[in-house]
Amino acid sequence: MTSAVARPGPEVRQYLLVTGNYWAFTLTDGALRMLVVLHFHSLGYSPLQIAALFLFYEIFGVITNLFGGYLGARLGLNRTMNIGLALQVGALLMLTVPAAMLSVPWVMAAQALSGVAKDLNKMSAKSSIKLLVPDTAQGALYQWVAILTGSKNALKGVGFFLGGALLALMGFTGAVLAMAGVLALIWVGSLILLRKDLGKAKVRPKFRDLLSRSRAINVLSGARLFLFGARDVWFVVALPVYLSTVFGWDFWQVGGFLAAWIIGYGMVQSAAPAITGKAQGRVPDGRSALVWALTLAGLPAAIAVGLQASLDPQWVLLGGLMLFGALFAVNSSLHSYLIVSWARSDGVSLDVGFYYMSNALGRLLGTLLSGWIYQIQGLEACLWMSTLFLLATAAISVRLPRPPSASHAPEST
Repeated sequence: MTSAVARPGPEVRQYLLVTGNYWAFTLTDGALRMLVVLHFHSLGYSPLQIAALFLFYEIFGVITNLFGGYLGARLGLNRTMNIGLALQVGALLMLTVPAAMLSVPWVMAAQALSGVAKDLNKMSAKSSIKLLVPDTAQGALYQWVAILTGSKNALKGVGFFLGGALLALMGFTGAVLAMAGVLALIWVGSLILLRKDLGKAKVRPKFRDLLSRSRAINVLSGARLFLFGARDVWFVVALPVYLSTVFGWDFWQVGGFLAAWIIGYGMVQSAAPAITGKAQGRVPDGRSALVWALTLAGLPAAIAVGLQASLDPQWVLLGGLMLFGALFAVNSSLHSYLIVSWARSDGVSLDVGFYYMSNALGRLLGTLLSGWIYQIQGLEACLWMSTLFLLATAAISVRLPRPPSASHAPEST
């Protein structure tokens, strides 16, 4: 770790506050996702209808990442963080209306607010780390990004379990209301403690700066789109519904298993620097991203073949899912490091926002396909689509910069 971390200064303390807000938000985001999937499945909604509930969540995530980076550079990351917290409280309160009012359009609107809130928080937290670690300390930067990303996903896993537990203990409305109250208190604290100029660009960005002019970031964004589409095409809707209907699992079992998976996934993300050779002084470049994408690509197909061969579905699916989570975690952590490393220092949120716009677009595509493909063809078809997406990720990754020097200063076009 850097000396700045050993002796926390104002910038470090502000970053830690942003990270703490992000963690708290992540708990509610994971819990809300599980609440919506399980509650509306129990009401008789089809997989495609459940996927539609998240349509605006993902669409507005795409828009937010594009414009949120611009707002972060102009207004400061504290403001984008606080706006995100306030919108999430509002989204949760929207879902506390009487059950008769919980129509698909109403829930989609609440999810739209939640999608804006989530990506404002993610962009703020990921952008802040660039302000802490100097460009010359790439190994430390990789470690910090891995810890932030891994801890966030571990907490999201806890949120999955929390959602299933709250649904069983308090019911849908009570669970959502409790989360809104806790998050409102955190938002008030954030308004008081976060400094106003965190992450504000020295030169005011213009709208033309919304689109990245870096070839490396554009290619990485394309790879990220298909990487996250490959995960969500079978994980978001198809898997929870499959576990509930085919395996006969209840809310506690589905929520608990997915929580454990996300927690383990986050732990592997935090350990990614050690897995990929940081101890030997190596930091990732485009070649690393390509190799790890290819390593992951065949796994969903292998799981699909195992299910179609009438092998024990629990061993095949659950064992395959664990291995997929570990390999996907390394891929995700590599990408998260590369975007922060390659982003410009002044106005970092612009590059990070553009990149996570592609991430959100991949989730949107994966979520829609997860419900649609599962409804018409089943889980195996979702897994084959995941394989195609991962092959696309690898094909795009061929064009990523490979020399170590390119990872520090990619050329702009």
